[in-house]
This record gives sequence, structure tokens and C-alpha cells, in this order.
Amino acid sequence: MRLRIDLAYDGGGFFGWAKQPTIRTVQGEIERVLHTITRVSVDDPAEPLRLTVAGRTDTGVHASHQVCHLDIGEETLSRCVGHMSVPPTVALKHRLQRMLPADITIHDVTVAPSGFDARFSALERTYVYRVADRASEVDPRLRGFVLHLDADLDVAAMNEAAVMTIGLHDFGSFATPNPGGTTIREVKTAYWRRIPTRPLVVDGVGERYRTPAAESDLLCFTIVADAFARNMVRSLVGGCIQVGMGKRSTDWFREKMAVPLREGSTGPIAPQGLTLEHVAYPADDELAERAERIRAKRTL
Repeated sequence: MRLRIDLAYDGGGFFGWAKQPTIRTVQGEIERVLHTITRVSVDDPAEPLRLTVAGRTDTGVHASHQVCHLDIGEETLSRCVGHMSVPPTVALKHRLQRMLPADITIHDVTVAPSGFDARFSALERTYVYRVADRASEVDPRLRGFVLHLDADLDVAAMNEAAVMTIGLHDFGSFATPNPGGTTIREVKTAYWRRIPTRPLVVDGVGERYRTPAAESDLLCFTIVADAFARNMVRSLVGGCIQVGMGKRSTDWFREKMAVPLREGSTGPIAPQGLTLEHVAYPADDELAERAERIRAKRTL
């Protein structure tokens, strides 16, 4: 059977999502715990317990809502129940949450509908990159998921650059293709916005001090696309920030979009400001068709 796992993680302590033999990754931690819970040997070819994720995040990148799937035998899953009087998926969620490190949270574990593929069935992914610039009130508690910049940023110029990314483009100037893959992607939304300063108000309490909302005054880049190539979001953010600081012009950004050639000025910015916020899927009866269509290599 196939399970859908919804989760979140603080990427600061991980070398990305993808499992690697000698370093700490999100996939590696979860699969390690899965083998412990189910009492399946790591090298068991009949029950590999391998996760397939909606989008691989880089070293240091966070996820407030990531999605992956797991193929597992019913008998293996049933071992998770033990003394608990709950369905096997609920038992697995409880055991994962108890045994995983504190920088990973399991939102839910459910039986996936027919045709579901966490990676290929996805319609779109939403990322947000958070910046505290010179105009922001810098809160040191947020340093783990916000990039601090001692600079004045021209938000209007950054949005001029951001709007150029919308549509179907080859992002070869801002991304690296996987072997045999392509950097052609379709961006649906991309914009910079300063979050208004606002307190956290609880009606009827009559509090004398209103706690500030965590994101107040931050400058946030929101981008939604059907998929993203490696380093694509961080490189686009880096390009926009160069424009916002006056180091590059919007014409330079336009040329980078028109000529998809990777070079030193379009490398990725620091990872800690980036969070995968949401993965959207079609209706259940469209999952298999979507997965089949998206597997095809893209062209312009």
C-alpha cells in the first residue's frame, strides 16, 4: 500500500532532503526511524522503505509543509500498532513523532488515493524567502529562518525583476538541471512584499501589551511554480536582491532570463531564508493522469 506523509522540518541541521551515506539529511533520519519502528532490516530488498518527496530541499532550507509517499506492505505497517487501539496509519504517525528528532514534525500519515505520487502528481509548490533588511526591525530569534541584510532594498525594482519570471521559461541562468533533465519551468506567481507591522491581538482579553506578530516588517518573496530546478529559488532571490541593492539593473535581469546561461553572478543566496510552504495536488481522480503527464521532458 502507498502512504502519504505530510511533514515539516527545520533545515538548519540537515544537509538537504536526499539521503546520503555519511551526513545528516531529512530523508535519512526518517527512513532510519521507519526501519526501527517496523523492525525491517535496512538492506531488505523486499521492503526498502524508501521515501519519494514532492521536492528535494537543499542544505539549510526549511519546510513548513512538505509531502512524501512511502510504499509499505500491510503486514509491515500493522507492526506499528502494538498495544495501541488505533488504525495502523495513526500508530505510525505517533511512533514517528515520538522517535524522530525535534527538528522534524509529522503533520499526518494517511493512505494515499489511487494514482498518487508525491513528486509527479503535484500541481504546484509554493516557496517563501524571508529577508530582514535595513528597513526591518531585526529580531535575533528569527535568525534561523530569515536572512539579515544590512542594506536598503528597492522593492519596486525587485518586483520589476520578479514579474519577468512568470510564465514558461528556461531558467538556465538561475538553476542547475538534473542529469538528463531540463531547467524549463512554469512560474505562476512571483512577487516581493513587505509584511505590515501588526500585533498579535486576542479579542476580549484586555491585554496591556500586544505581542508583535513574528513576520511583521519582514520583506518576503513568494513564488509558486509547477516545479523548481535545483537552486532555482535561491538564485532568483539572489538576482532580485542584487537589483534591489542597485548592484545590477533590471535590464541585466532581463538578459539573464532571455539567455539561459549559468555564470558566477547568478549563484544561489544563503539558504536559511527559504521555506517550502505548500504543495498542491489535483482531485483524486486526476492524480494518475497528472503524474503521467509531468514525467515527460519539458520543452519551450
